[in-house]
Amino acid sequence: MKLNERSLAFYATCDSPADNAGFLYKRGERHTAYHRRWFVLKGNMLFYFEERESREPVGVIVLEGCTVELCDSAEEFTFAIRFGGAKSRTYVLAAESQAAMESWVKSLSRASFDYMRLVVRELEKQLEEMRWGPAGGCGGCQGSLSSWKPKPSGLERSLERLPALPAVLPKENGCAVWNNVPEADRPPDTSGCSRYDSEGNPRPPPLPPRRRASSSEVGSTGAAVAESTSTFCQLHERYGREVAQLRQDWLQRHDPQL
Repeated sequence: MKLNERSLAFYATCDSPADNAGFLYKRGERHTAYHRRWFVLKGNMLFYFEERESREPVGVIVLEGCTVELCDSAEEFTFAIRFGGAKSRTYVLAAESQAAMESWVKSLSRASFDYMRLVVRELEKQLEEMRWGPAGGCGGCQGSLSSWKPKPSGLERSLERLPALPAVLPKENGCAVWNNVPEADRPPDTSGCSRYDSEGNPRPPPLPPRRRASSSEVGSTGAAVAESTSTFCQLHERYGREVAQLRQDWLQRHDPQL
């Protein structure tokens, strides 16, 4: 992947979230004076700007093959970014507080891909130990994951102990009756009013007698229907007159010639 100044400037100032950002004091390469710069850490790239509102970074430090360590200096809260090699530059930075220095040292130490590679390897190792168990500590539990089955819960065990329902449920008056299983034990009925016939099938319950409406009820129902119809007609006529009057008023205001 090729990078140029435009692509770096766009990546430094785009809306992608930064891993860390804040003011640091950077010591010059030729002059030992410290200059206050705005630093932005994105991935393994540490950008620094002259001001927080600057549109382009002054420089960038690629955090690969380096170490972050504390250093002794006249300034407080200083730390250094050191690269391997005799001619490699060492960047000396100073924070404004102890908490800011610790935050920057931690985030810069974790920014390189070498660190991420170590983290991934450690996570893979932990995942393998969770799958197969520690070496020699599980014995016969190092089987395949496909052969592992969860133990049934208490609810599942209680459901397994329930008696099986019949294939066809008996019905009473067209409705299924869950407790009327033909094989269930029933005490003998000697009253002659058994709910079951001679073949063991449930008998339908007797239908209740139909109640006939009296002439007074029929008349009151008809009167209620007629009253509701007349009330609706009156309301319809009343609101119709109001709507017509409002429409006439609106036409007169918009067209005085009417």
